[in-house]
Amino acid sequence: MKIAILCNTQDEASINIHNHLQKMVKPEIGSHQVSLHLIETESIYMENIDEELGIDFAIFATKHVSKSGVHSLSVHTQGNWGGADYGGSPKTLAMSPAAWLKEGLKILVRKAENMHYEAIQECTHHGPDMSCPSMFIEIGSALEEWQNESAGQAIAETIIELLKMKIPKYQTAIGIGGLHHTPSFAKVQLNSNVAVGHVCPKYNLQNLTKEMIIQAIEKTSPKAELVILDWKGLGQEKERIVTLLDEMKIEYKKTKSF
Repeated sequence: MKIAILCNTQDEASINIHNHLQKMVKPEIGSHQVSLHLIETESIYMENIDEELGIDFAIFATKHVSKSGVHSLSVHTQGNWGGADYGGSPKTLAMSPAAWLKEGLKILVRKAENMHYEAIQECTHHGPDMSCPSMFIEIGSALEEWQNESAGQAIAETIIELLKMKIPKYQTAIGIGGLHHTPSFAKVQLNSNVAVGHVCPKYNLQNLTKEMIIQAIEKTSPKAELVILDWKGLGQEKERIVTLLDEMKIEYKKTKSF
C-alpha cells in the first residue's frame, strides 16, 4: 500500500513531528511504500491530495486546538456532518480506517503514560475531502505542547509503529453522541474487539440524518457493522435517533454494554 505522511508548514506541531519523522521514515516500512511530505497548505485544506500524490492511505500529522488547554495526543478521521467551515465539503465524510484509529489510540495511551498528556480519539470533524482512507494524529492543545520535542517524538514513533505492524481485523462501528473528545467511545476502542471509525458528537446530532448515517457506515473501512450510542450523550435527540435506527433496521448498542 502506498502511504503518505502529510505535514504542513503552517502548523508548529506538524513541523515538530516532521523533524522527528525525517530521521525515521524510509521508502519501505513494513509492507508499505511510504513518503513523507512537508506542504505549505494547511492540512485541513489539502483537498483530494490523495489523487495528486497517487496514494492509497494518508496520515496527517498536525496540531490539535482546544479551549480547555488539555495536553493531548490524539487521533481522528475528518469529515463534516453539517457545514464546511474548516475544509472539506458540507455533509461529506472521509473514509475512516477504524482499525488504524484503534491501534493508534492504543499506542498513544501507552506513550502518554510517562508524559503529561492525555491520549484521546476525537469525533469526526473538518476537512479535507479525500477518496482513500485517512487519519489525523495530533498534538494538543497550545503552542508549548505543539513545540514539545517529547510530544513530537511520541507522535512520530506512533506513526512508524503503525506502519510496521500488521493491523488486526475487528468488527467495525460508528459512534453517535457524547463529547468532542469521545471518552465513552475510547473505552470501546481500548476494552473491546470493536473498532470505532466515524463519531458524530452531541453538538452535531441535529445534522445526523438517515443519509449521513448511511454515509458514515459505508465510509468506515471496512464497512461498519454496528452503531454504538453514547446513551446519556444523545440529549434531546435520543428518541429521534433511536427511532431512525429502528426504521433503518440497523443494529445498535449502548457504550455501557462494552
